[in-house]
Amino acid sequence: MIRVSIPIDVGTVAATASSAFAHATPIRVDRLLALAVGQACGARAPQDKRDRSIRAALDGFRAGKFMIDIDGRLFDRPEAIVVCSGSATLRFFFAEPARRATEPLG
Repeated sequence: MIRVSIPIDVGTVAATASSAFAHATPIRVDRLLALAVGQACGARAPQDKRDRSIRAALDGFRAGKFMIDIDGRLFDRPEAIVVCSGSATLRFFFAEPARRATEPLG
């Protein structure tokens, strides 16, 4: 589980002259995933490691290897939009059940 702070889209607030976007921000799931992985790596991680980790997570998500639960809603498409206010909690789930340890490898 990773809790991510959601950045306010100041450009959208200014362009629409609506304060609603300051309270609830629409954000793509792939952008939220990138924020979560970057946060999990930590601020002291080298930038190349952060970039590789984000790229690997996005590739795995696009390939359908896992799904993401964002504040109680399950997402399996990176282009989906979720509306968040303040922060979001992400949980990751494998798309297929894990193989049991007693099953043969081949």
